[in-house]
Amino acid sequence: MGDLLVRLVTLRTPGGGRPGVVATVEGVDRVVPVEAASVLEILTDASARARASEAAERITSDAPALADASLDVPLHPGKLLCLGYNYRGHVPDGTDPTADDPDWPDVFVKTPNTVGGPDDPVTIPPGATDVDYEGELAVVIGTRARGVSEADALTHVAGYTILNDVSDRAWQRRQSQWALGKCSDGFAPLGPWIVTSDEAPDPQNVLVEVIRDGKVTVSQSTDTTIFSVAYVIHHLSQILTLEPGDIVSTGTPQKLPDAQEAHQPLAPGDEVTVRISGIGELTTRFIASPEVRS
Repeated sequence: MGDLLVRLVTLRTPGGGRPGVVATVEGVDRVVPVEAASVLEILTDASARARASEAAERITSDAPALADASLDVPLHPGKLLCLGYNYRGHVPDGTDPTADDPDWPDVFVKTPNTVGGPDDPVTIPPGATDVDYEGELAVVIGTRARGVSEADALTHVAGYTILNDVSDRAWQRRQSQWALGKCSDGFAPLGPWIVTSDEAPDPQNVLVEVIRDGKVTVSQSTDTTIFSVAYVIHHLSQILTLEPGDIVSTGTPQKLPDAQEAHQPLAPGDEVTVRISGIGELTTRFIASPEVRS
């Protein structure tokens, strides 16, 4: 899409979601709509991609500022697959962090009700006692992948975005499966945009950071992941078919030692920003649940 760093978004409009492109002009992020059915169409259809490229090249300082727009989820994934403990040093409680790498990725699913847009606050569920955050690089599938080789896996990637894998640790610890701890409504803020794979940095060489209430609590490069993006796509495609628009989130690094020692569950009013070099920032606000009325 040219020399500009072009990012694909879904704009909230009175008529529903509308795809758009974002480019930085004179230091300000500007956005214009694109004539396409969706961001997924732009990612998968050559003519829609060309229209998005042309729109991006025409963005000027007169275009609306992104800060004045309302953003929805860039796309709603058909499948949202996530990894646990994929960074060296991030291990389950009670496990030696210097132990050998696992043989296989630890994969779990987040359900459709979890997905939220970059402008959506996350509601802390009633009675939740240990809600936590996880900043992750998320991979958007662009072409159907079934039984692909590791060497060819990245050719099936359309782009990259950011996921905050919000988790209720108390519920997560109550069962051998993680679903109830991972799948509360809104527990997968996603966005704010998708950076296309042709413009994104090497996914194995970006810095993942999390800032909670102004303090950096996570800072680690994806070059320390146990399983690369290419391997994970290869591995998953042996078991299930990855379809265009599916998202694979690649796990979170361990919190920095000070943040681990001072761990506090998320509370209403807290704000968490996930920042990934070459991709962008996703900021999520946490709010209280409204009173449950009988």
